[in-house]
Amino acid sequence: MKIFMKEEVNPMAYKFLIHEPGDSVGVAVSDIKAGEKVAGTYLHDHSQSVEVVARQDIPLGHKIALATVPDKGKVVKYGVVIGAATKPIAVGEHVHVHNLKSLRWSK
Repeated sequence: MKIFMKEEVNPMAYKFLIHEPGDSVGVAVSDIKAGEKVAGTYLHDHSQSVEVVARQDIPLGHKIALATVPDKGKVVKYGVVIGAATKPIAVGEHVHVHNLKSLRWSK
């Protein structure tokens, strides 16, 4: 993942949004194609952008990995742990029910 500082940013130019610094995933704001180099920005601070290459197609509203997450590692969104990886997740992978187990109902 590469982080860039920008003076003026058009948030509509981005393919994903990141809710909080430290999140390991961003949320696609449009469909992303496998192999596509995409940029995202922080929801509340458009002065920085992040670039990753998508490893799979990622539908609108689904998550894209911004950090490597090991098997059983924590996935962070909104600045909080939302679940655990069920297998290793690489930067740029589609993060969804096939590789993420919610911690909400795991108790």
